[in-house]
Amino acid sequence: MLVTGPTHLDPPAGVEVVRVRSAADMHQAVMARAAATDAVVMAAAVADYTPESVADRKVAKAEGGWTVPLTRTVDILAALGALPSRASRRPVLIGFAAETHDVLDHADAKRRRKGVDLIVANDVAAAGAGFEVDTNVVTFIDDAGRDTLPLLSKAEVAGRILDRRAALLQAAEPPRS
Repeated sequence: MLVTGPTHLDPPAGVEVVRVRSAADMHQAVMARAAATDAVVMAAAVADYTPESVADRKVAKAEGGWTVPLTRTVDILAALGALPSRASRRPVLIGFAAETHDVLDHADAKRRRKGVDLIVANDVAAAGAGFEVDTNVVTFIDDAGRDTLPLLSKAEVAGRILDRRAALLQAAEPPRS
């Protein structure tokens, strides 16, 4: 299943798509499906802040500046990490940390704070990495430590993430009697 905001990208074939318009909609959609999910991969935060109110019509231009009060949005990844089912590591949680400095320390702190099984640390300031290229350099951080991957295509990074997800799912399986 893919929960996604507005995008021009086509969804993967054969995947159930849940389309949302706001961070609040995404939070509701993800949390409603979490109990029936084995693993969640959160690609990015929707938005850290949202306007306190939304005008119901166009706001005409006026003299002077304009201040838009913002409020923090619900942190969906942290909400998932706080679920009671997380005591048995379900669903397995994988998050991302796009950072520009102190990348590994910030990412590991985020992983611990949010109760995530695996965080994919991404130095978006590194050459060949970040948002506007087809390659990336990432470090996987989990309870076992840190594993830095070489420069790879983003498709190869995605494959490695799915491999790690499979290992985490296997490790989270309850012992059979």
